[in-house]
Amino acid sequence: MADAQYILPNDIGVSSLDCREAFRLLSPTERLYAHHLSRAAWYGGLAVLLQTSPEAPYIYALLSRLFRAQDPDQLRQHALAEGLTEEEYQEKLERVILGSKAAQQNPAEVRSLWQTCGELMFSLEPRLRHLGLGKEGITTYFSGDCTMEDAKLAQDFLDSQNLSAYNTRLFKDVDQDGKPRYEVRLASVLGTESALHSEMTSRLKSYEFRGNHFQVTRGDYAPILQKVVEHLEKAKAYAANSRQEQMLAQYIESFTQGSIEAHKRGSRFWIQDKGPIVESYIGFIESYRDPFGSRGEFEGFVAMVNKAMSAKFECLVASAEQLLKELPWPPAFEKDKFLSPDFTSLDVLTFSGSGIPAGINIPNYDDLRQTEGFKNVSLGNVLAVAYATQREKLTFLEEDDKDLYIRWKGPSFDVQVGLHELLGHGSGKLFVQDEKGAFNFDQETVINPETGEQIQSWYRSGETWDSKFSTIASSYEECRAESVGLYLCLNPQVLEIFGFEGADAEDVIYVNWLNMVRAGLLALEFYTPEVSSWRQAHMQARFVILRVLLEAGEGLVTVTPTTGTDGRPDARVHLDRNKIRSVGKPALERFLRRLQVLKSTGDVAGGRALYEGYAEVTDAPPECFLTLRDTVLLRKESRKLIVQPNTRLEGSEVQLLEYEASAAGLIQSFSERFPEDGPELEEILTQLATADARFWKCPSEAPSGQA
Repeated sequence: MADAQYILPNDIGVSSLDCREAFRLLSPTERLYAHHLSRAAWYGGLAVLLQTSPEAPYIYALLSRLFRAQDPDQLRQHALAEGLTEEEYQEKLERVILGSKAAQQNPAEVRSLWQTCGELMFSLEPRLRHLGLGKEGITTYFSGDCTMEDAKLAQDFLDSQNLSAYNTRLFKDVDQDGKPRYEVRLASVLGTESALHSEMTSRLKSYEFRGNHFQVTRGDYAPILQKVVEHLEKAKAYAANSRQEQMLAQYIESFTQGSIEAHKRGSRFWIQDKGPIVESYIGFIESYRDPFGSRGEFEGFVAMVNKAMSAKFECLVASAEQLLKELPWPPAFEKDKFLSPDFTSLDVLTFSGSGIPAGINIPNYDDLRQTEGFKNVSLGNVLAVAYATQREKLTFLEEDDKDLYIRWKGPSFDVQVGLHELLGHGSGKLFVQDEKGAFNFDQETVINPETGEQIQSWYRSGETWDSKFSTIASSYEECRAESVGLYLCLNPQVLEIFGFEGADAEDVIYVNWLNMVRAGLLALEFYTPEVSSWRQAHMQARFVILRVLLEAGEGLVTVTPTTGTDGRPDARVHLDRNKIRSVGKPALERFLRRLQVLKSTGDVAGGRALYEGYAEVTDAPPECFLTLRDTVLLRKESRKLIVQPNTRLEGSEVQLLEYEASAAGLIQSFSERFPEDGPELEEILTQLATADARFWKCPSEAPSGQA
C-alpha cells in the first residue's frame, strides 16, 4: 500500500487548456506582448528542474532528445518494428529508449543520460520518494547533507543581512578542519566576479556568523535566466503603458543582478497596473516545495481577462471593506487601510512551474502586501478542466449528495476561490517593529483577544511571515484563507454577488462545505507516515479544517468506514447541512480568530502548537485516520495532466498552437515549445546539473553549524 501512491496508471486523465477565444480577441500588439512573456515564462520554468531533484534535468534532457528524433507514434511504430509488443512498449522504458532513433543517432549520449537518471527515476527508496531535507527526503534547494538545523542557521544569517531566501539555494561543504562552510547562491545572469556594479555587488562576499563561514555568491541558473531576460526585453517593446515597461525593466534587473529588491520594485508597478488585457507575473514566487518553506520556485504565467466573471469579482472587491468587518478578529488585527486590489478572472495562455493553481493572490512580499496592496486572479479555464467531476468517480460521498455535488461544485468553487484569494490571503495585519524601533500598532491599547493582555510578541525588522513560521508558513496561511472562504460564504451578500439566492444559495453553501470536508479526507494521500510529514500545503490545510469541524461535534461532520460494493474498504463523509450555521460557523470562528492572532503577533510557538496539533495524523478512534489513509490510497483517482498551448511567431504575427488532450498531445506541446534551441537547452540543463552533482552523491555525516 505504501508504494501504491507513487505509481501512476498508464491511462491517467489528460485535459487541454482552452484559451482560443480569449487569444482571438487580442490585438496584434497584445499578442506579441503575450508571446514574449510566454517565452520568458517557459524558459524560466526550466529552472524548476534544478530546484527539484538531482536527476530531474537529466530526465528532461533524455525525453527531449527522444521526442525530437521521433514523435510518440513514430517511436511506438519503431519499437514494435524492433520486436517489442504493445505491452512492452508501455512498460519497458529502457528498451524503448535504447532502441530508439535518438539512441541510434547518438548512442553514447543517450546511454549516458539513461545511466544517470534511469534508476533514480524509478527508485522507491524511502528518501527518494518525496521532498525533504537530508535523510528525510530529496531536494535541490539544499545540498544533500543539509539538515533542518542548517536551514534554520542559514535563515538566521539571511535575516541578519536583510537578504531574502526567495531566489537562493544553500550548498554546504566541509573545510580541511572538518568545519562546515555554507554557500548562499543567488539566481542571476551575472556571476560573482562581474565588474558591473549594482546594489547586489557589496553583498557578494564572505561572512562569519555565529562561528560559521558563509559565502554569498550568484549566477545560479545563469544561462536559463539569460533567455528569460532576452524575451522580457522584447516584451517591453509591446507593453501597453509605462507601468508595464517599468515593471519589466525591474524584473530584468532582478534576474540579471540577483536582486529581490528589484523584483519588489517591479511588483509595485505590477500592482499599480490595474485591469490589463494581458496579465502576467514572473519570478521566484511560491515556497511550497522548499522543505524549510522560504525559497521560491520559479513560476511565470500569462493570461487574458474573462470579462463576465471578472465583473462579479469587481463587485466582491467593492464589498470587501464591509465584508472584512465580518471576520472574527478585532479591528486592530486588520490592515490599517484596505488597499482595493485588482481581482480578475483570467484564461491562462501559459503557466510554467510544477503545477497550475485555481487562483492566485500575489505578490508574496509581506511589506508590499501590508502597505502597497496585492492582486487576485482566478484562473477560469484551469477551473473548467481541473475540477470537472464524473459521477462514477466520486469517492466517499453519500449517494444522495452526488448529483447535488456535481451540479454545484463548479459554482461553489468560484465563490470559494474568490473569498480565499481576496479576503483570505488579502486580510489580516502583521504587527511589526521597524529598524528604527517604531511599531505599526499601539502597544498600550491593542489587546490580544485570546489572552486579554497587551501584545507580547511581534515581527522584528528583517523578519517575514515565511522566515519566522518557516516549515508551517505556507500551509498555515492556506488554511487561514480556506477558512475565511468557508466562513464568509455564509454571507447572503456574497452569494448575491455571484448570482445565488434562496434554495440555490443554500445548495452552494452546502456543497462548498461538503467539498472541504471531502477534500480533508482526500488529503491523507499527501501525508507520509514513515516520517510523520505532509507533502502538500493545501492538502494539509484542508485536513486541519476537517479536524476542526469534527471537533465541533454535535453530528456536524462524521467520517465512517464502510465496505464498498466491490468488497474492499471504503468510507463515507456526512455533513449535516442544518448545523452548518449553528455548529460549524462558531467552531470556525474560534479557530480563525486563533489563527489570525497568532499570525499577527508572530507567535511561532503558539502557532506551531495549534497548527501541528490539528495536522497530526493518528489511528486514534473514532476516525482512525492512518487506517483511513490506506482506504484513500486504495480509492484515489490520479490528478489530471494539463496540456497547454504554445505561441509561435510567424513573420510579425503570433499564432496559437493547440494540442489534443492526450499523452501524445502533451509530449508534442513540449517538443514544439523550444523548436530551435532544444539541443542547446538539453546541454545547458545537464551542464548545470553536473556542475553541482557532487552535492547530492549521498548525504554525509558532516557536522551542522552551531545555531
